[in-house]
Amino acid sequence: MLTLFYLLVVEQILQGLYNLWHALHWMRWAQRRASSHSGFFAPRVALICPLKGLEPGLEQNLTALTVFDYPEYEIFLPMSTWEDPALKVAERVAAASKRRVRLVMAGRPDGCSDKVNNLRAAVREAREGFDAYVFADSDGRPSRGWLKRLVAPLADARIGAVTTFRWYFRSKGGFWSALASAWNAPAVTYLGEHGHNFCWGGGTAIRRERFEQSSVEEYWRGSASDDLSLTQALRYAGLPIVFAPECLVAAVADCNAEGLLEFTNRQMTILRVYEPKLWMRMAFSHLLYCGAVALGLALFAANLVSGAPAIHLLLLVLAPPVLSMGRGVLRLTALIELLPEWRSKLLADSWIWTLLAPIVPFLALWNSAVALFTRRIRWRGIRYLLLAPGQTRILSR
Repeated sequence: MLTLFYLLVVEQILQGLYNLWHALHWMRWAQRRASSHSGFFAPRVALICPLKGLEPGLEQNLTALTVFDYPEYEIFLPMSTWEDPALKVAERVAAASKRRVRLVMAGRPDGCSDKVNNLRAAVREAREGFDAYVFADSDGRPSRGWLKRLVAPLADARIGAVTTFRWYFRSKGGFWSALASAWNAPAVTYLGEHGHNFCWGGGTAIRRERFEQSSVEEYWRGSASDDLSLTQALRYAGLPIVFAPECLVAAVADCNAEGLLEFTNRQMTILRVYEPKLWMRMAFSHLLYCGAVALGLALFAANLVSGAPAIHLLLLVLAPPVLSMGRGVLRLTALIELLPEWRSKLLADSWIWTLLAPIVPFLALWNSAVALFTRRIRWRGIRYLLLAPGQTRILSR
C-alpha cells in the first residue's frame, strides 16, 4: 500500500505542478484579453434568454439585458406557457425597457428539454432581420459592455461561435452555496486558447448564417442540452469555438445540499451523455487525486497509531491539495480583472475558490459515479431521461 501511495502522490504532484503552470498561463492570457479592445464589429443581434419559473434576482438579471452598450439588438424571452410565474416579471421588464422585448410562448416540450424547446421557438421568431444570435441565461447578470465584447470576435467569418462561462456568487451565504461555487470554478480554466472549447448556453454568440449552416436546430431536436448540442453541430461543421474570458457572467444564487447535488449530478450526467470521453478523463483524474489523498491520510493515521514515522506522509499528502489551492489563487487573481465590478465580493469570498478547491474533486468523483449508473436528471422541476444526445424522454413535469 505504501508503494501505491508513493506512486499516486508523485503522479499527483507532477500533475499538480503542470496544472499550476497551465493556470498561470491562463491567468496571463485572460488578463491580456481583459485589457484588449473589443473591436468594432456590431451586427444586428437577437438576444435570446429562455425563462422558466421565478428565481432570486430574476428582475435584475433581465433588466441587465436591456441596458447593454450596443447599437442594435432586440430581446426575446421565450417560455412554455402563459401560466409561467416568470411572465409577470418579464412583462414589467419589457414595459420599462428602452429596447424592444418580445415575449415568446413556445408551448410544452415534446421529446426535448424545456429550455431547448424555448430556444427553438425564439429562433423561429427571430429568423428574419437579424445577423447574429446571442444566447443568455436568466440567472446571469452580465455587465453593460458584455454584448459588444461577446459579439465582436464574430468579425472573423471563420469562427463558428464565441462563448464564455459563468462564475457563481453566493447571495445569502451558506456552505452548500459556497461548495457549488467552488465546484463550478475549475471549468472556467478548462476553456481557453485552444481547439477543445465547448459552447455555454448562458453566453454564446453565433452568426445566423453559421447557425443555419451547422443545422443547429436539427441537433436541438430531441436534445436535453442546448449548449453541448450546439457544440456538436459546430464541431461536425468544422467551425472553431472561441472562448472570451473577458465576457464571464456573474450568477448570484444560493442552494442547500439537495440543490447542490441536483445541480452537480445533472451537469456530470449531461457531460457523460454528450461528451463521454471528456467525462471519462475527468472521472479518472478525480479518482487518482482522491485515491492519493485518502490513501495517504489512512497510512498517516495508521503510522501515527503504531508509533511509526508519519510526518513525511502528511507532508506528501498535503502537496496535491496545496497545489490545488494555488490554482484557485491564480483563477481568483484573473477574475478580479475579468469582473472588476465584483471585486469586493471576490475578495470577501476568496476562501471559497482557494480553501474549498481541494475538496471539489471528491464531490466531482461522486457526481461521476452517479452519472455512471443513471441517466436521469431533474431540471427546473422537470425530470428527464437522457437516452442519447438526440433522444430525451420527459418523465414527469
